[in-house]
Amino acid sequence: MSKHNDSSPQSKGGTERARRLSSGERREIAQRGADARWGIDLLQATHDGPLEIGDALLMAAVLPSGKRLLAQGTLLRAIGRSRTPKAGTGGLSTGDDLPFFLSADILKQFISDELRLSTTPILFKLKSGQRTVGYDAMLLPMVCEVYLKLRDDLNAKIASGKRSEKKSAKSALKRYEPIIDACDRLTRGLARRGITALVDDATGYRANQTKEDMLRVIAEYISPTLLSWTRKFPPEFFEQIYRLHNWEYKPGSVRRPSYIGKLINKYIYEPLPPGVLEEMKHKLPKNPSGNRRAKLWQTLSIDTGVPHLDRQIADVLMIMRLSEDLKGFEHNFDKIYGKQLQLRLRFMNEIKALSA
Repeated sequence: MSKHNDSSPQSKGGTERARRLSSGERREIAQRGADARWGIDLLQATHDGPLEIGDALLMAAVLPSGKRLLAQGTLLRAIGRSRTPKAGTGGLSTGDDLPFFLSADILKQFISDELRLSTTPILFKLKSGQRTVGYDAMLLPMVCEVYLKLRDDLNAKIASGKRSEKKSAKSALKRYEPIIDACDRLTRGLARRGITALVDDATGYRANQTKEDMLRVIAEYISPTLLSWTRKFPPEFFEQIYRLHNWEYKPGSVRRPSYIGKLINKYIYEPLPPGVLEEMKHKLPKNPSGNRRAKLWQTLSIDTGVPHLDRQIADVLMIMRLSEDLKGFEHNFDKIYGKQLQLRLRFMNEIKALSA
């Protein structure tokens, strides 16, 4: 017997109420439900467009921060996986915080920490306003590398392994052959040009934006008024800083070395789009004693600046967790943000030259 009685008074009442709603009211209710699931403060791509790599067609996008993305569904199809995101939420991670297409035990020996950090789905909107789930564009070549390393490992076992090992390797190679072939084709296409350049071509985005472009992005990131104070950095963020520096950590203590402020500037604020940190400091200058009347993050806009800041804090915290010591953290951070920060510095120098 069914658990739910469709002829119950509650069911009949709900059906009757739904019948009386106009089409506009039903759309409004559906929209509220979608906003509740997705959140209404999604970043919107400044550029997007189709990206062709070999015989694969992907949707590429660039966020206001300059972060390049690939739409999740098109990335899955490109590597030979047809499964689509459940309910459009990007909920494809496993217990290991890996997407399902990297969750097999046979792949885990080839998965680097850098790859793990790139597998977090990013919810955003295309220029058209369509809500989309994306991945960091750099995930594509790294995923392809994993499957090609698997192919090489299996072929080596087939060539020199024991009889039982050969049989198992042949079976695995046959099972993953469609994905391996797709990754091989993608890698050949990527060999001609880097994924970043391909995404820029597909979307019409150029890193050497004009000064007007930079001012537009700053306007999106900076709030006209200061936001109310709240705890922005979780206690673990500071605990990890202390651990990496081998400092004694005292839970609950609010007195911290001033050097931590420099670390926050370097690892949290500097990766924001060019010009944003400079404008934050300009909007909230230091007083004669060297202090500011509020926290720098309070100058950020609630719909663009703060969400980006929250993701940056979460990403850096993850890098800290994966790093054994300060040297390892700096190495991991540089692998992910090094080129971005070099580009930011070069861009700011170009802007200064234009303004001279």
